[in-house]
Amino acid sequence: MRDPSPYRVCFVCTGNICRSPMAESVFRSHAGEAGLDGRVEVDSAGTGPWHEGDGADRRAIDVLTAHGYEQDHIARQFRAEWFDHLDLVIALDSGHLHELRALAPTPRDAAKVRLLRSYDPDADQDALGGLDVPDPYFGGTDDFEECLEMIEAASGGLLDAVVAALDAEGTAEEAAEKVTEEAARGTEGAESARSTESAQSAESAEHTQDAQDAPAADGPDAGKEPV
Repeated sequence: MRDPSPYRVCFVCTGNICRSPMAESVFRSHAGEAGLDGRVEVDSAGTGPWHEGDGADRRAIDVLTAHGYEQDHIARQFRAEWFDHLDLVIALDSGHLHELRALAPTPRDAAKVRLLRSYDPDADQDALGGLDVPDPYFGGTDDFEECLEMIEAASGGLLDAVVAALDAEGTAEEAAEKVTEEAARGTEGAESARSTESAQSAESAEHTQDAQDAPAADGPDAGKEPV
């Protein structure tokens, strides 16, 4: 079976300097610990261009570093054409969710957009703020710590969903390759049968011609040499 293409996940917040780069770092770490390096590609972006080219917010970097997460980030704005090569687009709050789905070129692309906290089994969608990860930009270190806690709580469920998608993709590819191999064997068998039939027909024709060319066994010319 050929190596499957990577499963691509992109986290999206507003400016791509706080929530989404934190989610990117956390989920990449989870995927690596699960042995999915090379099978899952993780990235992030913002819905707007305000911080394009900037690094992550210093407070986000400090909190990630304090919890053992690595990051090497340059902010960028999400583009509609990216939907084509992405498998999941993870919104950090409901505003991002609606904006990204409106940006999606097709209904299939819109279905790729999910809320991060929808993967947290303990998240209460009826609570104040629903399934949003609040923006810590105007807060302090405690707000960034809370943001990280929410991201970590949802990352396990998201990883399970990605692993299930990878398994399903592998099963589908194996089934497709099996059908292809069986079809190839069937073609080879049919060609072999045609070759055998052709050889038998040629042999039969040769025997018929020999019988026609042979002298009669009795009759008036029996025993005479052919002229």
